[in-house]
Amino acid sequence: MVHAPILAIAVPLLGAFAAPLLAKLDKRARDAWVLAAGLAVAVFGIAVAVKVLGTGTPWVYTLGAPSPGAAVTQGGFPIRIVLVVDALGAFMGIVAILAGAVGLLYGLHYLREEEGKTLGLSLLLLLWAGILGLVYTGDLFNFFVFLEITSIAACALIGYRVWESRPPEAAFKTMTMYTLGGLLVLVAVGLLYGEHGALNIAYLSKLITGSAVERLALGLLLGGLLMKAGAVPAHMWAPDAYGEAPAMATVVLVANTQASIYAIMRVVFTLFGGALARPGIGWLIASLGTVTVIVAVLMALIQRHLGRLIAYGAVSQIGYMLLAVGVAAVARGGFGEVALRGGIFHMINDAASVGLLFLVAGAIRRAVGSVDLMGLGGLGRSLRWESGFFLLGALALAGIPPLNGFASKFLIYESAFRASPILSAIAVLASILLLAVVVRAFHGTFLGPEPKEAPPSPKGMLVAMGVLALLILVLGLFPGFFLGRLVGPAAKALLAGRAAYLAAVLGG
Repeated sequence: MVHAPILAIAVPLLGAFAAPLLAKLDKRARDAWVLAAGLAVAVFGIAVAVKVLGTGTPWVYTLGAPSPGAAVTQGGFPIRIVLVVDALGAFMGIVAILAGAVGLLYGLHYLREEEGKTLGLSLLLLLWAGILGLVYTGDLFNFFVFLEITSIAACALIGYRVWESRPPEAAFKTMTMYTLGGLLVLVAVGLLYGEHGALNIAYLSKLITGSAVERLALGLLLGGLLMKAGAVPAHMWAPDAYGEAPAMATVVLVANTQASIYAIMRVVFTLFGGALARPGIGWLIASLGTVTVIVAVLMALIQRHLGRLIAYGAVSQIGYMLLAVGVAAVARGGFGEVALRGGIFHMINDAASVGLLFLVAGAIRRAVGSVDLMGLGGLGRSLRWESGFFLLGALALAGIPPLNGFASKFLIYESAFRASPILSAIAVLASILLLAVVVRAFHGTFLGPEPKEAPPSPKGMLVAMGVLALLILVLGLFPGFFLGRLVGPAAKALLAGRAAYLAAVLGG
């Protein structure tokens, strides 16, 4: 377990490249290998989270050092690549592990051999590795590298089904936006390297004072990451990507989008935390988040494709997270911490509720071959478990108590009201509209005067959906436990833990 941080990244990478070779020998060996890799990643990721949250200090892992458990510096300058996992990184690791494990379990039973099962599982493992690397790395250039790994794997997952017309088109749109966003991030990294001659996040944070070049780098970083997150006005790729990707991939794609939100938090509060005293950046992020919420919900109202409807619902939840991050950047303390706790808590809640809805949509498509709401209806009698899961996920997505979405959204509403009652009112209104959207989707899919027959989903798919449904209930009924043990430490690591992050890497 000394090497748990790097193994959590290396194991899915190895799994991704070894799975096609094993598939040539035996398909059952491939499935066993994928399950074993997924289990190993879960063990390593949980071990990282337990240690970091148990000790309350960041875990620094230095690659290639004789003693990897400590940073290697020379004259205060870090001379090796490091992984730095604080409470926020540990929390995001748990979200990624949840999404990846559920996606793998679902995918093993959802994908058919003739539809590229081996390729789909390999790309899923590769995307999983990229997300974990992105949230664990302490080096800005390697952050860009992992960002690109996630982009390549995500685009391939969305568009590899070339025998259909829409997935390649969705992948091209996604690739275009990801490429532009990645280019902005790369230019920002180059500017900071040219200014300070370093790439280590902690070392750069110590040197950044808010110069013109640094402010330009901040704008480029935020622009690239907001594109990757799917914030308005750069959201046009997200509905196509989520709507056309294989169902098992959408769960991990949600975690991939949230990794971009994590990156925005890391940039604002850690990298530039010592130089950003003005609230302008916070108001910008909060405003973009609010616009994203209302635009996405209004677009969801007119959708007849179930996958795209859920996708716009997913985009609206990104807006809530951005609103929370913006309010936290404006206030810094007090109700700013409440906002950040709500935004971070909403990450795992969103992964569970949106992920469950996408998995149900995938089960419907597998059963009847379509997710067009105009051609569905009456499936509730044949797909009883799926209908119950969809209703649970829909109510959680809309923030109906006592489900998990209510707990995190209430914190966001409360803190946003302290910053601006108008922003809070828009967020509440959007949730009401979203409730109407998901109720219409449930009625159009599962209810109707004429019951329709459909084959039941395989048990493995039902188990994967059941895991997310159980998580929705547990998070909603016991929010205080998770806020105290997971979310609270993650928020404090950002707002008050910058000094500890720098000290863990640089010493002192």
